[in-house]
Amino acid sequence: MSLNYHHLRYFQMVAHEGNLTRAAEKLNLSQSALSTQIRQLEDRLGQSLFERRGRALHLTEAGRIALDHADVIFAAGQELVATLGQAGRARQALRVGSLSTLSRNFQLGFLRPVLGRRDVEVVLRSGSAGELFEALAALHLDLVLTNQPPPEDALSRFIVQKIDEQPVSLIGRPSQAARDLPIAEALRAAPLLLPSRGTSIRMGFDALVDRLDIAPQIAAEVDDMAMLRLLAREGAGLAVLPPIVVLDELSQGQLTEFAKLPNLTEAFFGVTVDRRFPNPLLKPLLTGAADAARTRVHERETASPQD
Repeated sequence: MSLNYHHLRYFQMVAHEGNLTRAAEKLNLSQSALSTQIRQLEDRLGQSLFERRGRALHLTEAGRIALDHADVIFAAGQELVATLGQAGRARQALRVGSLSTLSRNFQLGFLRPVLGRRDVEVVLRSGSAGELFEALAALHLDLVLTNQPPPEDALSRFIVQKIDEQPVSLIGRPSQAARDLPIAEALRAAPLLLPSRGTSIRMGFDALVDRLDIAPQIAAEVDDMAMLRLLAREGAGLAVLPPIVVLDELSQGQLTEFAKLPNLTEAFFGVTVDRRFPNPLLKPLLTGAADAARTRVHERETASPQD
């Protein structure tokens, strides 16, 4: 006997609502009819999907497994309609999620090949890593840009591609005379603006000052690159960040790159999921970004002996 997908849809609604009354109202069904549909699904699966605690319904272990599958099944249906529906449209949507603390300049550089195209609509969403990876797994996003790869999880089907790696430097206002100081002296003498603990840059920086036996003066710890950029512009200290974050300020002379920090880089990743109908805009974007990153690394390595 095959699965009744109407029953599965009703179950999904009840599971997300956590309340039979609200789910029945949204489905335009009576509570008794909805209860009957859920019982028929439980009979088909041979498992209880809910347990009642007071007036609330809570998923059993079998219910959580069933909900995971239901979400994937119905998200795949939405993906199919959205993807095949593009054939008759003049514009194709590219749905990109980006970590809220990620460099805006990096995001802009990555998306530049599709910005302004008449046949492409770029939909941008920012958020926490958990929110974005959940939306990606549910097929609500085509791609997540991040500097924090997702946790390894065999159920997630995440595909992680490293698309860029930027050096990290000591950056501040020109009046903060650190240009002629050795790195160890600059790190010891100047108040520093640092990314928050737990980030890849901060972990690399902490390892660097430990090797140099330095106790740095920390003026601020910030989890947002945009705020770190503003603090550097205000002269609140020397910032530890990739120059790409402050490209405009460096080109205009508002900020100066005093020194590259040895063996310290920030990696950027593009995360997708295995899809039956992948967005055709993604492959050239990811390939182009990775090729450009390799070219920049080669240019830096070629130029470094002459520095």
